[in-house]
Amino acid sequence: MSTSPFRDLNRLESLGGGRFRATIDPIWTIGPKVHGGSMMAVCAAAARAALRDGASDNDGGSNDGVRAMQPIAVSANYLAAPDPGDVELAVTVQKQGRQVSLVDVELSQAGRIAVRAAVTLGIPDGDVPAFVSTSSIDDMPAEPSEHAAAVEGDHPMAQIVHVGQGCDMRIDTTSAHFLTGAQGEPEVRMWVRARPDDEADVDTAVLFAIMAGDISAPVTMNRGLFGWAPTVQLTTYLRRLPAPGWLRVRASSDVLGSTWFEEDHDILDSTGAVVVQSRQLAMMPR
Repeated sequence: MSTSPFRDLNRLESLGGGRFRATIDPIWTIGPKVHGGSMMAVCAAAARAALRDGASDNDGGSNDGVRAMQPIAVSANYLAAPDPGDVELAVTVQKQGRQVSLVDVELSQAGRIAVRAAVTLGIPDGDVPAFVSTSSIDDMPAEPSEHAAAVEGDHPMAQIVHVGQGCDMRIDTTSAHFLTGAQGEPEVRMWVRARPDDEADVDTAVLFAIMAGDISAPVTMNRGLFGWAPTVQLTTYLRRLPAPGWLRVRASSDVLGSTWFEEDHDILDSTGAVVVQSRQLAMMPR
């Protein structure tokens, strides 16, 4: 096993003309198909790479502002569910600005488009927020509690959620009622952390935080509704650079409809700062 599996996921081979190739390892899958958050991270990596390549081409490599930009918003539409293996990314820089840059990305496999993403790049927040609302996630310990179960080995989730092979995942068993056959509110809490070499690289840690905006099992499971809940659209905001350490994740839903439901992720880093917010529209399990 690589010591930096997430950096490997986002390693890009330039094909020229704004095109890249990436190879997605089978560990970044849910069941047999590639994890949606992992594809979002690869799209964000390609957008950032294309923007930096363009800055270097235009000014001889002196544009530090552009190279400091990170994907602060990624909005993805999922058209197909690819298999692990090679994927290609076609990137179009729509705007390169001093504060905001806009980049479109198409991720495809064997000529079939799987994801269309619009990526907004800028400098994440660094100062103390003017206001932060209170949330139930504030009471979560900064590190996994005694009620946390590692999603690895013989854990029942590990047989489907292979992502746990590429990072550390601990689920709060007091919130994941489905693990004991019970039902409860559509809210699941967990902790997730990148491998040390991935965490130490800022660019990789940013992409990992973006991926974590889709890390939870569908919260519909807490209502006894199991099965595939395909993501149709996912938007993720990177609010600031994550501090090293565990990320605290709260996944929740306000409305489980007859066909559709939304699932939100709120993520705090080890300092308690909000680093990622996401919302996805998914189909109810059948």
